Formats: sequence, structure tokens, C-alpha cells
Amino acid sequence: MKEFFQVVSVARVLSLAGRFSVVQDEESELSAASGRVLAEDITAPEDLPPFSRSTMDGFAVDARSSFGASPANAALLSVVGTVDMGQAPDFPLGPGQAARIATGGMLPLGADAVVMKEQAENVDETLVEVYRSVAPGENVLAKGEDAPQGSVVLSAGTRLRAQELALLAGLGITRIRVRRPVTCAILSTGDEVVPADEKPGPGKIRDMNTHALLGQCLAAGFSPVPLGLVPDNPDALFAACEKGLSACDCLLISGGSSVGARDYTVPVIQRLPDAEILVHGVAISPGKPTILASAAGKPVWGLPGHVTSSMVVFEALVRPFTQRLAGLALEKDQRFPIPCRLTANVAAAQGRVDYVRVRLIQREGEWWAEPVFGKSGEIRTMVAADALVPLAENSEGADAGAWVEAYLI
Repeated sequence: MKEFFQVVSVARVLSLAGRFSVVQDEESELSAASGRVLAEDITAPEDLPPFSRSTMDGFAVDARSSFGASPANAALLSVVGTVDMGQAPDFPLGPGQAARIATGGMLPLGADAVVMKEQAENVDETLVEVYRSVAPGENVLAKGEDAPQGSVVLSAGTRLRAQELALLAGLGITRIRVRRPVTCAILSTGDEVVPADEKPGPGKIRDMNTHALLGQCLAAGFSPVPLGLVPDNPDALFAACEKGLSACDCLLISGGSSVGARDYTVPVIQRLPDAEILVHGVAISPGKPTILASAAGKPVWGLPGHVTSSMVVFEALVRPFTQRLAGLALEKDQRFPIPCRLTANVAAAQGRVDYVRVRLIQREGEWWAEPVFGKSGEIRTMVAADALVPLAENSEGADAGAWVEAYLI
């Protein structure tokens, strides 16, 4: 017997990610690792920086030589040399001495601070007046301050951004273990759907869902594998699902998740190897009839046929769920909400999370969320939106001026 709309919470759906295996790891060159997820902890093999270096143009000094200096009572220091870039200084500094240094230069032995050139003035080639005292370590990046040798500088489950790549390069780490990208097979179903490059006849519509899901997968760091359109035919859908499961880590089926006479997704999934329907019905709007199943040890999603509903479900459920399969640690998910205030009243139904499409605007230094109202099948509501605002399932809505959290899309 079919199980329809035994609705579960968003949190319950996301908790089921633990039933599925994380994708395998592989070795990658650093130059090809942007956006990938680390599969191992990274320990610093050496100090970064490998020497104490200046963060300012100015004069390297023993900080004690500057104590008490002020515009009215300058400290007079002897200039004993210049630090050449890319070279280790071949002279030490003593009390009352200074050395010219540029940003990035290596501090001479005996120096522990740098006086900015704007706070000093040359008397001649051998003397400089310092008008401000500096503390030990001021304007200096000490040896190992960025990454001490032996410390864990990046943990497994971290998505590699430009800054992480820079850190690895600075440590001389050019090959790393990362999770391979999650591959997502995409199927669009329905006799009424035709390819985007065809002119639809009466009662037909062009396929928007494949292209929407493809774009969302790419934006999330997944590898989409579009498998084309499938008619409302159980055998054709079964064959396409088998193909998708054999080639990919998860399967996204757009359309056929409701309870109509021609909605075949549930019975077709049940024919797949080791199939189990985990969820059919989620307490969200839009997207209530969403399906999550397991087949051949892989997640299978039945998404709504309306493109906007499908896109909202992807953002609310599929993306964070699949990030766990990609090995991304929960605390490393880099989507952060923007606190903002609603420009208008928004109604919601208790017992579900309502995802409101909003455009973001600024007023007097504050972010405001302007609801984009429309029906769930209208793609224009997503085109006009910058973000989604979830309204809690025990809420009846939110009033104009209320603070909410917006997630960029």
C-alpha cells in the first residue's frame, strides 16, 4: 500500500543523511582543489611564517629603544643598515639602533618590533627620530604566528576556499586528499514536458526543472548529470532511475511526487534494489509532497513538478543533505543568514515551515526583506528573489518590521 503524506519535519529529513555513506576521497593538486572538501586533517609541517617579518614599511627596532618616544620627545636611533627583500639580514640590532625595512622583510637579530615610517623621520643617513613608542611584536608577524609547526591548521570536512588554498601553499602543501564531487543524476518527468529548445504544443510546457536543478547543483559544488525527460510511463521511469543510480551518487526526480493517478515515482522507486521510502511528505511550503528514499544505498529524491517548489526544496533539503554526503562538516556549511526586517505582513500556516521568497533592500543602514508574493508554480517569484526566509513551523506568520533571517539563493 502506498504511503502518502505522513509529513515529517525538515530537521527529521536532514537527520537521515547519516544513513548514507560519504563519497570516497581522492588525491588532488592544490591548483585543482578550489571548492573541494578536505578528507583529512592538515598539520603544519613547518612554521608559517618561517621567520619573523615586518607588516609595515619602516624601521626594525628593539621595542625598548622606543619607550617614551613622542612627538615632543623623539627617540634618536642609529641606523645601522637596510634589510634587503628576500635576504636574511647579516647584521644584528642592539639597543638604540634601527634598520630600514619594507613590508615582508625579515627582522634582524635583536629586533622585535617595527616603527612605521610615518612615525619616524630621517635626520640623515645614519640617524632617525622616532615619534611614537612601539610594543614588542607591534607591526610584526612572528615566526609561526600564522601556523605553528605541528598544529592542525585545517580539519577534515572543510570546504577549500581561496584563503585555505593560500594557507596550504604557504606551508608548501601542494597535494591533498579531498572528497570527490557528489554526482547527482537529474530526471524530469511528465508527458506534458518538452525540451527547452522545442516549441511546446497545446497542453505542453518546456522543461525548466532540469536546468534549474543543474544550476543549483553546480552552485552547491555537486556534479550534475542530466538524463533528459521521461514520459509518464512506469517502465521508462524505472529504466531511467536504474541508469541514474548506477552512474551517480544520488538521484533527483522532478515531478510525479504527488498522489495523482499518473504520479508513478513512489511505486517505481519501490521496484529499485534495496528500496525504502524514508519520507513522503515534508512539513514545508512549497514542497509538501517531497519524497526521500534509499535505493542501492543511495538517496533518491522525488521533487515537486512545479519549478519554484522544486527549487525551494533543493535549497531547504537537498543541498544541505547532500553536503553531508560530500563530507562537509555541519559546522563548516558556509551559508550564513542575513538578519533583516520584513517590509510587509506575511501569513504562515502552523505545523510547517513556510519559505518566503524575498528581495533584499537597504533602508537607512538596515537590511529589509520585501516579500515576493505569487503562486508556487511561478518562476518569476524566484527570479525576483534574492533570498529565502523560513518562517518557523509553529508560527502563524510575521508582521511588517519583524526581524527574520534571509538565506541567499
